[in-house]
Amino acid sequence: MEEEQLFIDITVKKIEFLFRCAGFNIKCSPKTRMDTIKSRTIFIVNFIWMNIDFVGCVVWFITGIVNSKSFVELTFIAPCVTWCFLGTLKSVYVVLREDKVDKLIQVLRDLEINERNRPKDAEKDAIMKFEHNFVTTVISILNVFYFVLAVMVALSPLSLMALNYYTTNELELLLPLLAVYPFDHYNIRYWPWVYLRQVWSTIIVTIDICTADYIFYIFCTYIRMQFRLLKQNIETFIPDDIIDGKLRNNKAVRTEFVVLVKWHQDLISSTKMLEAIYTRSTLLNFVSSSVIICLDGFNVMVIATIFTCLSFLFTSLLQIFFLCFFGDLLMTSSIEVSDAVYNCRWYLADTRLGKDLLLMHTRAQNPCKLTASNFAVVNLKAFMKILSSAWSYFALLQTLYESPT
Repeated sequence: MEEEQLFIDITVKKIEFLFRCAGFNIKCSPKTRMDTIKSRTIFIVNFIWMNIDFVGCVVWFITGIVNSKSFVELTFIAPCVTWCFLGTLKSVYVVLREDKVDKLIQVLRDLEINERNRPKDAEKDAIMKFEHNFVTTVISILNVFYFVLAVMVALSPLSLMALNYYTTNELELLLPLLAVYPFDHYNIRYWPWVYLRQVWSTIIVTIDICTADYIFYIFCTYIRMQFRLLKQNIETFIPDDIIDGKLRNNKAVRTEFVVLVKWHQDLISSTKMLEAIYTRSTLLNFVSSSVIICLDGFNVMVIATIFTCLSFLFTSLLQIFFLCFFGDLLMTSSIEVSDAVYNCRWYLADTRLGKDLLLMHTRAQNPCKLTASNFAVVNLKAFMKILSSAWSYFALLQTLYESPT
């Protein structure tokens, strides 16, 4: 009989195509040297391709400040520059820590295998299926929003060109990004190629950001799933089977408790590993998100291409929300282990096991959490702080825009 495929393998394989496009050598199956060469080649080509346009946008922004470009034009290009910067750094951090990513995938695979080797339980199966379906649904929904963003960025200039031609009978060439090149990129001979180039750069940035985030979501979900399964096992590991006020098989209960402690330690280690992979990129994400949301909100208010700005704003909000949301889920599930210890039949245990349960209960009250380089905890409170900061920046920006020059 064919062995049932692991949920984490199914989830990772769903986005392996995005891994290949981004140049990440991440997979559940064994990797060869050729896989590494192909992935590194794709990553380097994408990195150079994207950052040529990124540098062009930065140069345009700097020269725009020097040449007193309009406030609206500067705020329009600023989110694009910040988004490119974020995508570059998130992808670089993932590539530099691919060995940790592979190790964490294997740890979670081993934990899922261990759980499947335990006696079948309908409630535990329901937990595993729910977590798997939840993360795959979130990824599918976000794929739609990222696709809409890429389409809007790609088609917006063409739509504006068509509208201008219809109203003025003059053709004005436009591009998705405002950038500087060492040639006249608005020349009709070069313009189509530059247009396609910028569209692909936008796609690369989007893939880098969403793929790095999807890995984070998957890890948070499957660590949370293990915490929930651990909670379920802790609540039931002491049987209601006593003789003269004592457990019938105290040695077996003790052995099972040691297994549960080791399980808990593995989950704590897994969270620390995930923290090491993402902590620095998360800090950059937190800092840049306030700026991006602020500028996107301002662009929605003052720029004619409102649909592009709205899709950019909504996607930026979803990106940082789900980052904080999944971090919050992981942290909450780790705290619930302490409730499980309290809810188990600890009153039937002997003194030694009771003391060990108290230690586990105390440790579980200190939540496993992910941080942005220890500056902030990745949870929904952090998301609210980001929104608050973005609103403050937006109010200041609007005041500057409306004030007389």
